[in-house]
Amino acid sequence: MTQIHTATAPVAGRAVTLAFDDNALLPLLLGDHDRHLVRLEQGFGVRLACRGNRVAISGDPERVQAAQAALTGLWRRLEKGEGVASGDVDAAIRMSARGADEDPRLPLSDLPAIRTRRGAVGPRSPGQSAYMDILGRHEMVFALGPAGTGKTYLAVAQAVAMLLAGRVERIVLCRPAVEAGERLGFLPGDLKEKIDPYLRPLYDALHDMMPGDQVIRRMGTGEIEVAPLAFMRGRTLAHAFVILDEAQNTTEAQMKMFLTRMGEGTRMVITGDLTQIDLPPGTRSGLRDAVETLEGVQGIGFARFGVRDVVRHPLVGRIVDAYDQRAAAARETVRGKSRRESDGTGQS
Repeated sequence: MTQIHTATAPVAGRAVTLAFDDNALLPLLLGDHDRHLVRLEQGFGVRLACRGNRVAISGDPERVQAAQAALTGLWRRLEKGEGVASGDVDAAIRMSARGADEDPRLPLSDLPAIRTRRGAVGPRSPGQSAYMDILGRHEMVFALGPAGTGKTYLAVAQAVAMLLAGRVERIVLCRPAVEAGERLGFLPGDLKEKIDPYLRPLYDALHDMMPGDQVIRRMGTGEIEVAPLAFMRGRTLAHAFVILDEAQNTTEAQMKMFLTRMGEGTRMVITGDLTQIDLPPGTRSGLRDAVETLEGVQGIGFARFGVRDVVRHPLVGRIVDAYDQRAAAARETVRGKSRRESDGTGQS
């Protein structure tokens, strides 16, 4: 990119024109039928127009600035030989947009990246950026938030990167075997075939990070182990990167058992969503108990994700937000009823 021209927009606002110097890369930035530009317009609420090798941005000054930062970051990706897909455009929107209560945004090129054999895995939301920083600085990390925020995926990426760099000797991935409203115990097959459905998301993440034959070989040598939580009892895990996924479905006793497996040179990441607990009624979540007990303990990091950090299909974020709003409304109804009863104004 060689030139940036700034002018006052005809209507109260601002206009910026970006000139790009590589006509071979420009179509990749715009997307098929300019679909990337359309997505950026929708995401930032600005007007984008392309003529020749120039893209004009007009609208509210802050939104124009954010859109400019996103386009600049995407162009830098292309200059480095990296592709730009719809997910990258959505990530640029999340990373460049800033609310009044957030920290100043960082240029996309300055954010941390986890490197694996399949390339760099970078953050796609402000929450992911903070999470990656916490993963690098703490030996034990709790990651809390809704589905689709990358809690497990980024933890597996960090584990693979540290294994390939020789900073840990093995990776241990585990989950509690708790059904999400379904009964799988009567399915045919041996123990491995029965528990594989619970562990499949971990296998999928591993295969994204490493070639399939390498995953199989390392699992055969014990460098990578995928097992249900019950298999952790009685063990001491040293020089390992250990991930406990879906930790909201642990009991208090299981969580304490897992946390005390930590040995010398070990990193632990515990991920979960406290809004999706599948434990029997009346059973307290071990994740909730651990967060309340360990928050503030030196050496333990906490990463919290929100709806804006959802990096799956945009509908996922809206679905999560709708459920959160309904839950908040239900809580407010209960609080209002309690207040009326305490004031003596409630109906008998």
